[in-house]
Amino acid sequence: MNFVKFMSSGSGRLLRAVAGIALIVVGFALGGGWLTLSVIGLVPLFAGGANVCLLAPLMGQPFRGR
Repeated sequence: MNFVKFMSSGSGRLLRAVAGIALIVVGFALGGGWLTLSVIGLVPLFAGGANVCLLAPLMGQPFRGR
């Protein structure tokens, strides 16, 4: 529950965006089949940019961040 509250905060939003960028960079750096990691990295990047927490509704929290 505290994890979801953190991820809905401004710091969590920044963490999601940074994690997404890191996944994208690692995927491109390793190449080959690792490019899939770059595609997966788009999910937290866009979630951070749109200020949504995809796990929050599962825990009874609002979908949009604070």
